[in-house]
Amino acid sequence: MRDNTEHYRELFLDDTPMMDMRAPVEFAKGAFPGVCNLPLMNDSERQRVGTCYKEQGQQAAIDLGHQLVSGALKAERIEAWAAFARRHPEGYLYCFRGGLRSQIVQQWLKSEAGIDFPRVLGGYKAMRGFLLQTSEAAIAECRFVVLGGLTGTGKTEVIAQLDNGLDLEGHANHRGSSFGKRATAQPPQIAFENALAVDVLKKRARGIEQFVLEDEGRTVGSCSLPLALHHGMKHYPLVWLEDSFDHRVGRILEDYVCQLSAEFIVVQGEELGFAAFAERLRQGLSNILKRLGGERYQRFSALLETALEQQLRSGEVHLHRDWIEGLLREYYDPMYAYQRDSKAERIEFVGDPAEVLAYLRDRASR
Repeated sequence: MRDNTEHYRELFLDDTPMMDMRAPVEFAKGAFPGVCNLPLMNDSERQRVGTCYKEQGQQAAIDLGHQLVSGALKAERIEAWAAFARRHPEGYLYCFRGGLRSQIVQQWLKSEAGIDFPRVLGGYKAMRGFLLQTSEAAIAECRFVVLGGLTGTGKTEVIAQLDNGLDLEGHANHRGSSFGKRATAQPPQIAFENALAVDVLKKRARGIEQFVLEDEGRTVGSCSLPLALHHGMKHYPLVWLEDSFDHRVGRILEDYVCQLSAEFIVVQGEELGFAAFAERLRQGLSNILKRLGGERYQRFSALLETALEQQLRSGEVHLHRDWIEGLLREYYDPMYAYQRDSKAERIEFVGDPAEVLAYLRDRASR
């Protein structure tokens, strides 16, 4: 039998398959990338056992747990764990603290399925603590460069082409603007932090000690950046990305209209998907109503509705350029130009996507 483990670093570096024995409500609050939730108890069972523990003590709670998870239900859960163990003989199991729940599952797998399967000592809590320390250490020890630029210059595309890029928007499943929501939900805050930490851990293991981040605010949608990282981004060196107005409009059209509508249709089907996509764009515009003012909002809203009608009727998307161009010229570009001026002393390089990519790659090798 393989030993139980406390080698958290290796677990994450190797993408080790793990099954999480916590209840679904615990798992939903935050988990690790790629982990499978196969709980010992469901939410209601866990709640009943927890209440029993408070009122009658540990042994009574254990006895109740064995009553609740017994017979056919117990056999069904053991078979799910056994199937995971057979598929992933190199894997591990864990619960919140690496204690009673994971020990019970480990014992049942051995006695009922004949499978020796190791657990993670310290469980979720210890691994979560390790990842928080990983992020804190990187922020304290590594160098960071911030990539800025006007809306639509392709900052995320540049980040994706860099070995040392950290895609905050990718981890947050959000494009970082008032229009940035995707067709699928954002991860919980804890899952976002965990995924970012694993990304940093893997890159540092490859010898990377300088990272490139897109210029973001305190939050990316509903996901908050680690506070120390957010504070650091106010002082890190800045590289400014530029591109032509037409290229920017085309990129926004592709990302926020073509790709986003396709995402919604995949998730919800043709009719419901398009309706949800259209509502998402309307909501994005509504999010900046106060800053736009009534006149501009009404004007851009009318352009958006005309474009959506044409897209629904014929599939053509070129009318979306009208409201995109208007928003860039009258709202986003002046705002970003002001931000650039306020950060001017930190800007160390300015260039188009190819130039910036070459510069950042060269910088990483120094």
